[in-house]
Amino acid sequence: MNMINIKEPAADITIMQRKQVIENDEAPIKPIYGFIDFHEIPRDKGGIFQFYNERDELLFVGKARKLRQRIKKHFEDTVSPIKNHRNEVKKITVSIVEDPTDREIYETYLINTKQAKYNVDKVFYK
Repeated sequence: MNMINIKEPAADITIMQRKQVIENDEAPIKPIYGFIDFHEIPRDKGGIFQFYNERDELLFVGKARKLRQRIKKHFEDTVSPIKNHRNEVKKITVSIVEDPTDREIYETYLINTKQAKYNVDKVFYK
């Protein structure tokens, strides 16, 4: 019997929450829950994102066709599974994965192997 071997995709981008926001001469970047580096996340790429707390514990795994807007939405909308836990997020990693089937597989794999704390869908380990 052959087993499928899945390897976690490497993080292409990591952004960290900042303790204080540095203001420059131009308009300051308005932080969203302490994050100001959303511009580093491509707006036109698909992939997997992971939210971590200050102890580097995985809080949430998600996938998106357009990464930047989907990640920002988790900090703004009223239906996000992390809506009551946004203050816990200290680090966001992003892996560019363009194929929708691959995104689905990676998301399910990461949720279950790393036991993401706030994912409720696609959980098989409980």
